[in-house]
Formats: sequence, C-alpha cells, structure tokens
Amino acid sequence: MSLMAVEPWQRAEVPGTEKANVIRKPAVVAALLKRAKRPIMVIGHEAAELELSSGTKLIDLLVEIAKKAKIPVVATAHTRKALVERGLEPDAIMLAVDIGQRLADPSWEGLDGQGQYDLVLIAGLPYYMGWVLMANLKDFAPHLKVVCLDPYYQPHATWSFPNTPPEEHEKNLKVLMDSLGGR
Repeated sequence: MSLMAVEPWQRAEVPGTEKANVIRKPAVVAALLKRAKRPIMVIGHEAAELELSSGTKLIDLLVEIAKKAKIPVVATAHTRKALVERGLEPDAIMLAVDIGQRLADPSWEGLDGQGQYDLVLIAGLPYYMGWVLMANLKDFAPHLKVVCLDPYYQPHATWSFPNTPPEEHEKNLKVLMDSLGGR
C-alpha cells in the first residue's frame, strides 16, 4: 500500500487526543475479525453509490466480506434492496443513529439476543454521519472495536483506512477477503 493521507475530511471538527489506528495492511482487519467473538457490519446507502473500479461498487465487496466472514449485517436507509440484489438479506434494517445508540447501550443484547457485539465494521454512511456515530461509540462503547471500511480516514474509529484512491481501496478490500479464509 502506498502512503496515503491520514487526515479527516471534516476539517472543522477535532477528533480529540485519541485517533484511529491506520490500516496499512488489510490483513489486520482479517485478524480482528478472526479474533472477534461477536462481530457485526453496518452498511449505509453510499456503499451502493461509490464505484471503486469499472463496474465494482463498494457494496459488492462488502457483501462478499460479510458472507465470507459470516457476520450479521445491518442495512441503513434504503440499502436493503441493493444488498438483496447481491444475494444478501440483511439481519436488520435500522436508522444509522438507532444502531449507533444500540451498540453503545450496555443493556442491549444484540439482534439475536445473544449479547453485545465486540467488533463493528462500518461503511457506506455519509462522512459526517459516520464521524458522529463513531465518536459516540468511541466515547460510550469502550467494549467495542470500530473498523471503518470506507476509503476515507475516520479518526473516531478504532481502526480506519487512510484516504485512499478508489482503485487502491478495491485492492485493499480484496486482500482483506483473501486473508479471511474461512474466518
């Protein structure tokens, strides 16, 4: 991976003293997923709009990652249709703010009633919305590791890719998929 910028896109906000670890090797995310006891993925509508290379959209790769890692998926906004078209029925459909609050709620037992999640992968939310959601999780969900799978650096995540060109980001996500094996 070539050197990419590690600056938030939302300049008026200051993320505080703790910033996201930069994902320089996608295998790091695979290792986090393999160690997680209860991972979950949140996919926003921009994943269906963001084209990485000719014909490949971010949502295509997210669906493959979710299937390969066998993790539950929460669709936000009108993302369900795009997921179903790609062969993935989401486990839940929620507003981004709703899933963000539930993940931070210590009494929430998860979508399946089996307990709190320990890792959340987030992608496809508008940048400002992801910023606020991840800031909430950073401050109020210390049990949760947050990984941003967008090609834009999110300082409030636990782990985030740097600002990456679309073609490079597609390569990163494919390396992640290859690193997952059978989880």
